[in-house]
Amino acid sequence: MSQALPILYSFRRCPYAMRARLALRVAGLSCALREVKLAAKPAALLEASPKGTVPVLVLAGGTVVEQSLEVMRWALAHNDPEGWLERDDAALIARNDGPFKHDLDRYKYPERHASDPLAHRASALAILRDLDARIASQGQLCGPVRGLADMALMPFVRQFAATDRTWFDAQDLPALRQWLEGHLASELFTSVMAKYVPWQPGDEPVLF
Repeated sequence: MSQALPILYSFRRCPYAMRARLALRVAGLSCALREVKLAAKPAALLEASPKGTVPVLVLAGGTVVEQSLEVMRWALAHNDPEGWLERDDAALIARNDGPFKHDLDRYKYPERHASDPLAHRASALAILRDLDARIASQGQLCGPVRGLADMALMPFVRQFAATDRTWFDAQDLPALRQWLEGHLASELFTSVMAKYVPWQPGDEPVLF
């Protein structure tokens, strides 16, 4: 039966893979999960998607869904019990995946980018202040309950906060911190963060 399931190539700590797993889980869709070691990507992943990044979802018929937002929307198009698609915001997500991710990478990995981490931290903080005000006014990013926009952004805010948690906690972002902590403590998030050993050909399928 597992052979008929979609195959999800994932990496536990990757924020793009997190958002895909969150949508698949809330949609109640099962898949065979293949945890990837990014330093030793399996040939099957590269054959399915030469870009070599995660997540990659290979459907039972062979169709490949290779962008995280596409995986989210594919899953929710099949089943959206919480109405996440009603709380989408393309512009908000584009700012996260563009300017915020640009600053996040250069703050977290300054040696890799030859960047000024404090300058990029300040630039990202300006975006987080906007999110804080938005959450303070309505509870979540697009209304009073969680939706697609929240789950698309939260893994990246998590990564930013973890880079220097003492500094992050000292910032005047009360609504954003409460929002982040609430999602990190949720049963949904906990359920998609189990640890798996990297997949190798011949391994028994891991049901997600």
